[in-house]
Amino acid sequence: MDTKDRTSFIVRTGMIAATYAALTLLCLTLLQGLAWGPIQLRLSEVACVLAICTPAGVPGLAIGCFLANLIGIALTGSGALGMLDVLFGTLATLLGALWMRHFRKREALALLGPVLTNALIVPAYLPLILAAFGFYTIPFTDITLVGSYPLMYLFGFVAIGLGEALVLYGLGWPLLRALRRTRLFGDRKSEPLG
Repeated sequence: MDTKDRTSFIVRTGMIAATYAALTLLCLTLLQGLAWGPIQLRLSEVACVLAICTPAGVPGLAIGCFLANLIGIALTGSGALGMLDVLFGTLATLLGALWMRHFRKREALALLGPVLTNALIVPAYLPLILAAFGFYTIPFTDITLVGSYPLMYLFGFVAIGLGEALVLYGLGWPLLRALRRTRLFGDRKSEPLG
């Protein structure tokens, strides 16, 4: 990779990180509980399709998630427990982005990566954060969090997975198709998008 390519990669990584972080913080501010609570519809996840478009998407999304979750601690007041989201939320985003990049030629399968990684990882620590915020029952049910970790995990798996799938397949897939048509991303010499 020559200097020009390396510079381009760093710039793309930074732009994607900034985009993901800004969209996430906007969602946290405007959607509040729907962006980080037990039922998540984090519209910023639409930016995950950028991992399909360019290799810079993988580190860009991970860095953006890390920054957004770090700033999110101050916005949500989650304190030290928020570090669980910084570490494990970033891990889920990184693994999802790696999956997307690996399966980039098979769009439907690629989009499944962040759905699975977020649905599997986030519900593992989310009950701890929710209990600290005073959530003692699974939303829309009478199932208590106290002593019901498996049920809360199952609820989180379904709720977060559905929210992620709605965003990625409902908004991300059309965005990906538009990006492919405009050829906004990709090195035309070595990385065709089509």
